[in-house]
Amino acid sequence: MKIKKELIDSAAMGRAITRIAHEILEKNKGTEDLVLIGIRTRGVPLAERLAARIEEIEGIKLPTGILDITLYRDDLSTVAQQPIVHRTEIPFDITGKKVVLVDDVLYTGRTVRAALDALIDLGRPLQIQLAIMIDRGHRELPIRADFVGKNLPTSKTEVVDVNLKEIDGKDAVLLLEKT
Repeated sequence: MKIKKELIDSAAMGRAITRIAHEILEKNKGTEDLVLIGIRTRGVPLAERLAARIEEIEGIKLPTGILDITLYRDDLSTVAQQPIVHRTEIPFDITGKKVVLVDDVLYTGRTVRAALDALIDLGRPLQIQLAIMIDRGHRELPIRADFVGKNLPTSKTEVVDVNLKEIDGKDAVLLLEKT
């Protein structure tokens, strides 16, 4: 794949995180019963960044967790013969909580559907909201994000690559073209 364009740099990503943090606080009228859960892999550092930003704003550290959806995927048999399953790490009860599910890219909606199934197996949240860095369209399921860093209409031949310094060594969102 070749890089077509850099869409978001480190500064713009920081601004998007700040805006989403404020939107989460506004919609939920503060931090009471609020938890953040990142979908493994890139949703995890995004959830941690949101929690850090909310702590800067409100002075309250929100509980954060890690959700692995591997076994909930509807394409599991096509992904790998023996998929690598990581641990879900949610050290708190989600029952009665307002859960903000965090991921990097919303595309078909299938990852979010799998995450919803996994969450419901862990408890009964009061509410589940979705925070996404990039919404690129092309939904196959009726799922939409509550909080979006950037809406980015794409073609199906393009790929959105979210790079995070915790995983990739830098912050950037790249638009790639399949070759």
